[in-house]
Amino acid sequence: MIFTVAIDGPAAAGKGTISRAVAARFGFAHLDTGLLYRAVGAKGGDPVVAALSLCAEDLAREDLRSLAAGQAASRVAVIPQVRAALVDFQRRFARAEGGAVLDGRDIGTVICPEAEVKLYVTASAEVRAHRRWLEVGGDAAQVLAEVIERDARDMGRVEAPLKPAADAVVIDTSVLSIDAAIAAAVAVIERARA
Repeated sequence: MIFTVAIDGPAAAGKGTISRAVAARFGFAHLDTGLLYRAVGAKGGDPVVAALSLCAEDLAREDLRSLAAGQAASRVAVIPQVRAALVDFQRRFARAEGGAVLDGRDIGTVICPEAEVKLYVTASAEVRAHRRWLEVGGDAAQVLAEVIERDARDMGRVEAPLKPAADAVVIDTSVLSIDAAIAAAVAVIERARA
């Protein structure tokens, strides 16, 4: 069975948590596509060469969840050659037998426009910054400024800007518990599989 769930949204909205839970619930493979970009940014050097030479070890780095890696990912993601180098990998993963959940910034709009389910997980910038601050610490005002800066860069880029697909179901997690957000996503998927 080929069944793709595309989950998009801004940083710290909860899409990773929802994606992992949905993949586990339905027995689907999971790919956090942001890790691909984080790994390219973290490798340093020429981003295009880094994207073309990406390997499994690069995705296992301990520092990929840091704020610095997230900022680096956002910077390299605007480079068309980097995006092109990673698109084929993501599309093959998405259409593999057994079902797949991919989360990122442009899964439903660019990578998998044919996905059977498209979700856009979001939350207010303040809520997302607070979540990120709880995760990484630091100065709360600086974390908020970085979240807002990253949103502007991700939503304003020419190549594959962050936005919901026209047929995506929007899940705003600003006031939802983790369990409620997961339940909302599961309900959408169950309807699509029925």
